[in-house]
Amino acid sequence: MTVELSIESLVFGGNGIGRLDGKAIFVPLTAPGDQIRCRIVRDKGRWAEAELIDILSPAAERITPPCPVFGLCGGCQWQFLPYSEQARWKEAIYRDLLQRQAGVAAEKIRPIVAAPEPYAYRSRAQFKCCQSSKGFALGFFRKGSHSVIGINACPLLPAAVNRLIPLLKSAIDGTAIAVHIPQIDAGIDDRGQVRLVIHARDNAVAAVAEMLRPLALQEDFALFVQGDRQGGLQHICGEEDLVISCDTPLLALAYKAGGFSQINLEQNRTLLNAVLSAAELQGTERVLDLYCGMGNFSLPLARRCAEVVGVEDYAPSITQAKINARQNNLSNIRFHARPAAGALRAYGQDTPFDLVVLDPPREGASDVCRELIDLGPPRIIYISCDPATQARDLKTLLNHGYHCISAQPFDFFPQTHHIESLAILARS
Repeated sequence: MTVELSIESLVFGGNGIGRLDGKAIFVPLTAPGDQIRCRIVRDKGRWAEAELIDILSPAAERITPPCPVFGLCGGCQWQFLPYSEQARWKEAIYRDLLQRQAGVAAEKIRPIVAAPEPYAYRSRAQFKCCQSSKGFALGFFRKGSHSVIGINACPLLPAAVNRLIPLLKSAIDGTAIAVHIPQIDAGIDDRGQVRLVIHARDNAVAAVAEMLRPLALQEDFALFVQGDRQGGLQHICGEEDLVISCDTPLLALAYKAGGFSQINLEQNRTLLNAVLSAAELQGTERVLDLYCGMGNFSLPLARRCAEVVGVEDYAPSITQAKINARQNNLSNIRFHARPAAGALRAYGQDTPFDLVVLDPPREGASDVCRELIDLGPPRIIYISCDPATQARDLKTLLNHGYHCISAQPFDFFPQTHHIESLAILARS
């Protein structure tokens, strides 16, 4: 069914929304003010999903996306909007979710912290790869498929990573190893050091390493090869660790291939400063950092309190967190490789925590929330990469003895619909 719509607003998830006889129609790649023709592809009764066929009259704010594969690649949703408009809509979406779903008062929600750079901000990327009769494609999956859209550069990546894309394509295209490389992971740190992890079928690991090592040495990037079953991760050449910096005076946090770090390093430092300010530590407190990773929040917090307990269920990150604490001469931190659920009770039953910091994955922290309600730490700092699950968890906490001091969105991912956020709660 083909219909014409006027797009009214943007919604969580990045789609535009129009109405047909009162029924909400969600359409990707549309902007408020667009007059469009679209095709209904999924009718859910009270609402429907559609695909854009044509823009009959574009919104006044529309701009030409700088990326030649925008709309084909599934990575970005909003390149057709000026960055100021993207930030405005992210703040509006976040406000709506927290007010409507969690009952947070409007005056408690602070303005968005926009990114200083809307492009070239990503410190990590996963390139999908495919060898075909047209050559070796290195890029990203087409939206909703496993078909690779090849690129020569990505505007979200820094120049030091983009310059390697044509070099890799030229080195791999048509060779015996090309069909054995499904993915290449790229990372860059605060020093400008680049690290590549080449994923390879097990029977091609040695050949991949031999063929790409000269390029790595010539272009000065660290090279690893990851086998798909038995071989594991092999370090071929270059520095093993990437290093990010934070806090004042600077802390150096290293992480290994396969480890996690925030994608937007500048915004990560901004968010960390907000966390440290909100913590209001006096030096005597005991802090629990859940989903602590390699110590991004744990180490700066430890500088300002009596003790930090960090918990993360990915054991290699805990190993790295311990190394980072040792290398930064911080001895008042204990790290544990275990699930976040149960940690508050395990480590805070006898000596309570004054503050709990949590930064869960997209699914949120519903199990942890039940513990927080039972044990009632005085303050909670909840960092989130998904406003919907944060709103769900905040509603639970606000209905069981906590009040919201403030909540604020941070834009870590310009050109996309993703929203990072920080909520500060206190026991009522």
